[in-house]
Amino acid sequence: MAEKLLIANGLVVTMDPARRVIEDGAVLVQDGRIAAIGSTAELRAAHPGTAEIDAAGKAVLPGLIDAHAHAGHTLVKTLGGGDGARWTESVEAIYPRGATPEFWGADGALAALERLKAGVTTGLSIFGAYGSRTDDAAHAEAHAKGYRRIGIRSVLCPGVSPPPYPNRFLEWDGATNREREIGLQDQLDVCATLIDRLHGAGDGLTRIMLCAPVGYPGRHGVTPETAAIYPEVAKQVRALSRARGVGFTQDGHKGGTVRDAMEQGILGPDALLSHCIDLAEDEIRSIAETGTRVAHNPSANMSIIGRCPAIELMDAGATVAICSDGTAPDRSFDMFRHMTQAMHYHRRHFRDAKVLPPGKALEMITCDAAKALGLQDEIGSLEAGKRADITLVDLHKPHLWPGDMPLYRLVCFAVGSDVDTVLVGGRVVMQGRVVRDVEEEAVMEAATREIGLALARTGLQHMTATPPGFWGATRYG
Repeated sequence: MAEKLLIANGLVVTMDPARRVIEDGAVLVQDGRIAAIGSTAELRAAHPGTAEIDAAGKAVLPGLIDAHAHAGHTLVKTLGGGDGARWTESVEAIYPRGATPEFWGADGALAALERLKAGVTTGLSIFGAYGSRTDDAAHAEAHAKGYRRIGIRSVLCPGVSPPPYPNRFLEWDGATNREREIGLQDQLDVCATLIDRLHGAGDGLTRIMLCAPVGYPGRHGVTPETAAIYPEVAKQVRALSRARGVGFTQDGHKGGTVRDAMEQGILGPDALLSHCIDLAEDEIRSIAETGTRVAHNPSANMSIIGRCPAIELMDAGATVAICSDGTAPDRSFDMFRHMTQAMHYHRRHFRDAKVLPPGKALEMITCDAAKALGLQDEIGSLEAGKRADITLVDLHKPHLWPGDMPLYRLVCFAVGSDVDTVLVGGRVVMQGRVVRDVEEEAVMEAATREIGLALARTGLQHMTATPPGFWGATRYG
């Protein structure tokens, strides 16, 4: 007989097309998928003797989905002490010149652990920006292995580093290194290798999308001369994604660049564009009409310098996901915080507290986020036949009480540390906030070791110092 598990006595928030919410509800899990949903009484009667997880006092949700972040950022968060330029300088040195496969493996495990403990069961990680290691498949493979070690899903997005080419990377062997020059085609070949080796690996825990850089003068040192190279680079990455049947993403869109992407012919329902600040009306229409998805990062620096018109995009018919943008320089993987940030962000813009209701915000990290990744048939809602990625949130806490309006309490007041239990593909990965089969301290020790080594290789230890202006000033100098 197939192994079965019943999650019983919970407030089941299905996020299905009818948005059913079942009090004293239950979810039956079998062979890694959801077999049935209903009341606890009816499912117990239909499946007597089934092992149970008691979800009394808890909300039972589909696993949360973070559809945009960056590999590496978990180890470099806060470098430069809040100065964005110094942080970018650190990252652009560490990733191509100080990182090893061990660095990426430690980052993957720590990022997956943090996401898991905040109820995220699927997380996207950009691996083709800031000079990420696109020179050798071993780096991305190590990162994906770190995620599988923890047991959550990873959508890994290798691609190409920004032009001009060749890019220069340091390959380390202990304390010695050698510089390698890597051209555009070399990086495209690495992408193809990673699709072959990783797409669908680990019983589907690892998936691949391809990433192309977005370039315009002033962004990360882009000059008018190098900006002219980006369109052809994007076309080549996009051609490979289409040829291999994997999704495509670009990080860092702003007003004007979406129009460029439309002219390049790279938009479509398998494309995911991040940030998308200060878009013109024709760009909003193009995104909606082509079925292109948008990753909205309300807590990111780009959302400070410009606004993503997420409300206008959704009103036009586009799919928009709320995302973290990763854990650097000043953020976390707590999707509850990002939901709250998004609600306040857009309400302040419109000066209207009715904008972005809590239920819509929750859709944007569950069913809408699954659609943004092209995974809506597999995850994002609690429906029979879908993968049993399930998050249980403990509602019996002072900041979530009284218990009379649990949906509002869940979205507006819960935090990642309220997550109690997580299943991925029917496997209990965390219960009672204890992660199974993983020694958390070992994950954190490896992270400390690897960022220390990377800082030493690049001579950037000083980036960990508290900068002038941290105390007493109203802004950094």
